Amino acid sequence: MSTDIHETHDIQEKHLEPEHEEAAGPPPESEPSYALTGELHDHLMGAYQHNHPNPFGPGYIKMYIFCTLIYLCSTMNGFDGSLMGSINALPNYTNYYGLPSTGNSATGIVFAIFFVGQMVGALFIWLADWRGRRLPIFIGCCGVLVGTIITSTATSLSTFIGGRFLLSFFATLATTSAPLYMIEMAPPLYRGTIAGLYNTLWYMGSIIATSAVYGAHLHLQSHGELDWRLPLWLQMLCPGIVALGIWFCPESPRWLIGAGKNEEARRILVKYHANGDADHPLVALEMAEMTDSLKKNGMVTWRDFLNLSTLVNTRGRRYRLMLNIAFSWFGQFSGNNIISYYLPHLLLNVGITDTNTQLLLNIIYAIIGWIFAATGTRFHDLIGRRKMFLGSIAGMIVCLAITAGTAAGYVNTGSKPASDASIAFIFIFGAVFAWAFTSMQPIYPGEVLSNDMRAKGMGIFQLTAGVASFVNTFAAPVALNNIGYWFYVFFVFFDCFEFLFVYFLFVETKGRTLEELDEIFESRNPRNASLRPPTVYNEKGQQV
Repeated sequence: MSTDIHETHDIQEKHLEPEHEEAAGPPPESEPSYALTGELHDHLMGAYQHNHPNPFGPGYIKMYIFCTLIYLCSTMNGFDGSLMGSINALPNYTNYYGLPSTGNSATGIVFAIFFVGQMVGALFIWLADWRGRRLPIFIGCCGVLVGTIITSTATSLSTFIGGRFLLSFFATLATTSAPLYMIEMAPPLYRGTIAGLYNTLWYMGSIIATSAVYGAHLHLQSHGELDWRLPLWLQMLCPGIVALGIWFCPESPRWLIGAGKNEEARRILVKYHANGDADHPLVALEMAEMTDSLKKNGMVTWRDFLNLSTLVNTRGRRYRLMLNIAFSWFGQFSGNNIISYYLPHLLLNVGITDTNTQLLLNIIYAIIGWIFAATGTRFHDLIGRRKMFLGSIAGMIVCLAITAGTAAGYVNTGSKPASDASIAFIFIFGAVFAWAFTSMQPIYPGEVLSNDMRAKGMGIFQLTAGVASFVNTFAAPVALNNIGYWFYVFFVFFDCFEFLFVYFLFVETKGRTLEELDEIFESRNPRNASLRPPTVYNEKGQQV
C-alpha cells in the first residue's frame, strides 16, 4: 500500500508545495500506483477490477441511512417554493397582508426576498472548509427554526418578509454544505445516484407544503388565519430532524484529510466505500488521489475565502467556473421556477379558478416531479450527465412551445380542449425538467470544481441561482399579468440557447473520481476529453 496513505500533512490552513518528490521511474511491483501521468487513465475502473463492493453490504446500508438524514436538508427549498405558491392562492392570506390576488411587485418581493437571503448566505460557505461540512448544516437548520417562528407569528408584511430573509439565509448555510457533503461522501461509481437523490427531496418538501395547505384550506378556512399559518409552522419539521441527527453522521473524508486527519478519513472510506475491506484498492486510490490533490491546493479558510483568484488563475479553472455558473443559471431559468412558484396563477390563466382544485393540482405536480427526479438519478450514472441534460432541454422546448400555443388558443377562443392541453403540458414540462435537472442542480456544479475551488464555487453557485431566481420571481407576476402566454415563448428561445451551450461546452463527469476530473480540465478541449473512452489501469499501474 502506498505510503501516501499514512502520511499526515498539515493542509488545513495553507497551500502546500510538494517538497519531497519521489525519484523518477516505475513504482515497485508490490505497491499500487495511482500517480497521474498526463493521460486520461481511469484508475477508478482499475480499482474495481479487484472486486466490486456490494452496494447492499453493511457499510453501504449505514451510509444510505445517514445520507437519508442529509437529504432532508433539500426539503427546505422545496417546502418554501410550494408553500408560498400555495398560500398565495388563499384569500385569507392575501387579505391579511393586503396583497392582490393577481400578484404585483409586493407579491414578487415576498417571494424574491428568499433569494436575497440565499445570496447573502452564500457568502458564509467558508464555514464548511473552516470547521467541516456538518457544522454549517447544524447552524443552518437551527436558524431555519428561528426564521419559521418569526414568519409564522408575523403580524405585519414587513416582519413576514424579514422572517423569510432569515429563514433563507440559514437554509442556505445548510443547503450549500449538504451537497458538498454528499458529493464527497458518495462512492465515485454511484455518485450520480447517491448524491443526486439529495435534491429530489425538494419534492418531498413541496408535497408536505402543498398537502398541508390543501388540507388546512379545506377544513380550516373558516377559522381565520389558521389555514395559512399552520402550514408555515410545519416548515420546522425536516430541519428539526436534521439538527438532532447531524452529529451522528461521519465527517467528509476530504475535509478530514485537509485537516490532517488522514487515518480517520481512511477508516471512513474503509467502512462506507469498501464494506470494511481495508485492503480494497479503491481505498488506496481515493486516499492517494485526495492526499495528492490537497497537498497541492490545500483547503479554503475564512482568511482567503474572498480571494477569488483561485477560481480564475488558470484556463482550466476558468472553464470549471463557467460550467458552474452556467448550470446554476440554467437550473433556475429554464421556465421551471415560474411554474413551481406560480402554478396556481398559471392555472387561473387557463380557466382553473377553484382554489382547492389549484392546490390539488399543485400536489399532483410535486408527486409527478418526485417520481421522475428519483428515477433520473440512476440514469445519470448509466447514460451520463450530458445526454440527460440535452434530452431534457429538448423536451422542455417542445413542452413550452405547446403550452404557449394552447394557452393562446384558450385565451383567444375559450376552448376547453386548449385549456386541458395547456395544463397537461405544464405537467409534462415539470416531469421532463425533473428527470435530468433536479437531481444534478447542486451536484454537477460541485463535481466540476477542484477541491480547493469547491466551497467558493458552491458559494458562486448559490449566488448565481439566487440572482436567477430573484429575476424570475420578481418579474414573473408582472410578466404573467402583462404578456401572459408570451412569457412561455421567451423561455422557448432561452432553452434553445441552453441546448447549444450544453452540447458544445459541457463536460461529462460520469464514472470518474473528482480528482480524475482534474486531468479533463487541464486538457486543451475539456468537453472533447471527457467524451473519449478512458484507458483502464489496474492497481499495479498496468493497462487492462
